[in-house]
Amino acid sequence: MNADRARLCELLGYRFTAENLLDDALTHRSAGRHNNERLEFLGDAVLGMVIAAELYACNSDPSEGVLTRWRATLVKKHTLAEIAREISLGDYLVLGGGELKSGGRRRDSILADTLEALLGAIYLDGGLQAAQSVIHTLYGERLTTLPGVVELKDPKTRLQEYLQGRGLALPSYSVVETQGKAHEQIITVQCEVEGVGQVLRATDTSRRRAEQTAASMALAKLQTEQT
Repeated sequence: MNADRARLCELLGYRFTAENLLDDALTHRSAGRHNNERLEFLGDAVLGMVIAAELYACNSDPSEGVLTRWRATLVKKHTLAEIAREISLGDYLVLGGGELKSGGRRRDSILADTLEALLGAIYLDGGLQAAQSVIHTLYGERLTTLPGVVELKDPKTRLQEYLQGRGLALPSYSVVETQGKAHEQIITVQCEVEGVGQVLRATDTSRRRAEQTAASMALAKLQTEQT
């Protein structure tokens, strides 16, 4: 194992017996037929099960709905990409030429999928206990510092409930600008809300995230004007 990958294993707290599994986990489909797609499928299932078991064991009071939303927050692509960046996972990826040129090492979807593939590889190499240990290492305080019930609701849901509770019209979202190529678009969304004296805009690579950001801005403005 080369020094770079040894460093990655040190950060994971796990050393592979079958190094070919690590090779596959780090190889994006753009780089060839032997890649991490199947391992990603497995790792997604392992991660979901381990996180669900941890939440169940450590939180006796929350309802099924709260546990489900906690799990969704912990396993979503954005969270996985954050964790991947914390261990500089992008530096170890094997990508095809096109993905290298388009910034694939930094893309949330690729980082998240690769992290799941790594967990799948660890499960195959060392079993469930090994995968569980690595997940605990990677997640750290994320497993114990969980959002409150209100925070679990996404900004669009909270904004809608806020407006409905005051008999106001529901917000309107629309895309006002799209820039860049299909795989790396920058999308600008505007949100119009009754009671807010301006059109709010947010920009992201995902329309959904842009809408969530715009909704969060609208909700903050409404709450500020109320106080």
